[in-house]
Amino acid sequence: MKFSVFQLSRKGGREKNEDRMGYCYTREAGLFVLADGMGGHPDGEVAAQLALQTLSALFQREAKPKVPAPPTFLASGLMAAHHQIIRYASERGMLDTPRTTLVAGLMQAGELHWVHCGDSRLYVVRDGQLLTRTRDHSYIEAQANAGASLEGVNRNVLFTCLGSTVRPMFDVAGPVRLAEGDKLLLCSDGLWGSIDDDQIVGTLAAMPVGEAVPTLVEMALKAAGDHSDNVTVLAIEWETPADTGFHSSGFTETEAMSDEVFASTIQSGALDPLIDEMDEDAIERSIAEINEAIQRTKKSPS
Repeated sequence: MKFSVFQLSRKGGREKNEDRMGYCYTREAGLFVLADGMGGHPDGEVAAQLALQTLSALFQREAKPKVPAPPTFLASGLMAAHHQIIRYASERGMLDTPRTTLVAGLMQAGELHWVHCGDSRLYVVRDGQLLTRTRDHSYIEAQANAGASLEGVNRNVLFTCLGSTVRPMFDVAGPVRLAEGDKLLLCSDGLWGSIDDDQIVGTLAAMPVGEAVPTLVEMALKAAGDHSDNVTVLAIEWETPADTGFHSSGFTETEAMSDEVFASTIQSGALDPLIDEMDEDAIERSIAEINEAIQRTKKSPS
């Protein structure tokens, strides 16, 4: 694999930054993850960090050097993250659970797969145009899709997330066959809530990701003013051409890596010893549930 990557997170006008982002990769696969801890609930930043660390740990375990089944991995990884957050709250006797959104993209074999829950987004841009983006799990998005009036609907109200006492809803999508120069962007709602899709796509298309990400973050902060949300953006360019200037900064080529090497920007065990101990029973239950659902889908009539 050959790609450029750049990530940036700013606190904005909030007391603390509850967003988390990071990526990890082997010789043949790369996982890019972003989570936005939800305000109004305790320890949103912990929920976001747990989500990243759970997916990273599973990726390290399963990418040898590729993930055997990307859709299953993403779905079961999301559910394992949800279980880890519930476990964290249960161990501490918390009356309310930490909660977070999650969006993750998996690149391998020249294809992109992704999963998301909540309103953190993934954009794919090709030849200066929006190829696809995730659709938020929010009431305002549901209203818009139904053609109903959006008057009085709060865009911040979600109907699903990780860490809730209700089983999370999520979407797994792809694959998209990647082409040289394709750009992938993951972001929290602090970005898209302040600037529109045309601005996001246009800026991402116009410059290398190392310039586009800080430009977009500053645009969002300026547009939102003193009451800006946390703004977090992670962007990747696939098969970066050799003349883009990323050889010295932000350029990654994995061909020389051996099969057992795992690299990650996601720190494990930084918050609590519990994070280091993967709940194997919860993970295996999630994997079994996802596999059963996939098999039912295959058997159902079209």
